[in-house]
Amino acid sequence: MDNPLDQLELIDNLQRLGVAYHFEREIKNILDCVHDISDHKRKKGNLYATSLEFRLLRQHGYNVTEEVFESFRDKTGSFSACLCDDVKAILSFYEASFYGLEGESMMQEAWEFSSKHLKDLDNKDVDQNLVALVEHALELPFHWWAPRFETKWFIDLYERREDKNHLLLELAKVDFNILQGIHQEDFNDTLRWWENTGLGELTFVRDSFIASYLWALAIAFQPQHCYCRKVVTKAIAVITVIDDIYDVYGTLPELELLTDAITRWDIKAMKQLPSYMKTSFLSLFNFINEMTYHILKEQNTDVSMTLIKLLKHMAQAYMTEARWYHNQYKPTLDEYLNNAYISITGPIIATLSYISSANPILEKDLEFLESYRDIVKWSSLVFRLQDDLGTSSDEMKRGDVPKSIQCYMNDTGCSEEVAREYIKDLTRKIWKKINVYRAATNCPLPQPIVEMIINLVRTSHYFYQHGDGHGGGGQEIKDVMFSSLFQPISLQEIK
Repeated sequence: MDNPLDQLELIDNLQRLGVAYHFEREIKNILDCVHDISDHKRKKGNLYATSLEFRLLRQHGYNVTEEVFESFRDKTGSFSACLCDDVKAILSFYEASFYGLEGESMMQEAWEFSSKHLKDLDNKDVDQNLVALVEHALELPFHWWAPRFETKWFIDLYERREDKNHLLLELAKVDFNILQGIHQEDFNDTLRWWENTGLGELTFVRDSFIASYLWALAIAFQPQHCYCRKVVTKAIAVITVIDDIYDVYGTLPELELLTDAITRWDIKAMKQLPSYMKTSFLSLFNFINEMTYHILKEQNTDVSMTLIKLLKHMAQAYMTEARWYHNQYKPTLDEYLNNAYISITGPIIATLSYISSANPILEKDLEFLESYRDIVKWSSLVFRLQDDLGTSSDEMKRGDVPKSIQCYMNDTGCSEEVAREYIKDLTRKIWKKINVYRAATNCPLPQPIVEMIINLVRTSHYFYQHGDGHGGGGQEIKDVMFSSLFQPISLQEIK
């Protein structure tokens, strides 16, 4: 396969079929060769090929500028209208635009141009597999795909293609089922732990254990990250219970006691708690202490102070929101977001993902994660905004602090529809900051950890795409996610 475009399409299919992690070295070798081709030797005039190359190179950390699209402008400086005749090219251009960096005006224009024309697409004379890709991309672009949850969908689509590679398709199906078996073993082990905590018997909490595991699966799906998945699942499951206590069940004086207990991180503080809080606090206390003991034993590294500090900040952020609600205070959007990126638990999930998968654990990495800088803050903000877009109406009905949408409405007096569009635009802007961080050559965190943190963001897009996929509604999304965990792909002979 000497044609560079064929090689790039192969990489794209490997990624979408979920098997790229088997071919990391081969993918790097191909992209090294593609990147080494000088600009004047690149094929000009092919928007599809240029966009695919741009997206894959940027995705894998290569330096490629937005100027590669300059040749597709007309004399007025706009992108040529004739480009719209090629749906496959416009779709590739659209997918590439999501890898734009902060300050790149051309990539913003690319997104506006391509999204407009894809939304206006007349499907009558277009290949139906391509139509399906367009509709899917308009819902969720490839850069924002949650790992594993889209794999089954694309395998089914790829199987219907006339130009499919039968061996690649068979590999994808077998690999999907093998991984699913590994994930099911993790799930069953963690489920036994959950049942032993008794937290699922609390009547006021969301039934979210399966969702908690699915978050962990999407953050780190590879076989070697078994321990990471178990740690993240336990953390999300217990923290969800704590969150429900703050949001729904606890009185303000009771929540002050719980915040004090978490802040002091002293088992003696449990005595002051109401009986329904004791189980939740003790479960959190035991989980963190057991994990820190495991890390200390395996790596001779004490991570307890880092985790206690993050838990303290999380509890204080919860308490701030509880006071706002009980005092009927309406925060500004800036006030809300400065607190809410912590209360959404992004920083602690990012840190737990690192601690449970990195070897060795480095002090400089822990210090970076504790500082809430750059990738940690930006990813947590997008996580929060997606949660608000999917859940704010339901949470306001059950009794909760105003979310980002309501805060912007209060700040500006605009309608909910306008506020939602503003939040979506803000999400795209923050993603550009995340892309800058991914592209930087001096990232302080290991690249696999950066990808885990970004996978958390991607998963938030997926969970809250059609409502609350974590706790309440969003049944359509839940069905797809549960299928990824519990329903294997048929391995009948491929024709």
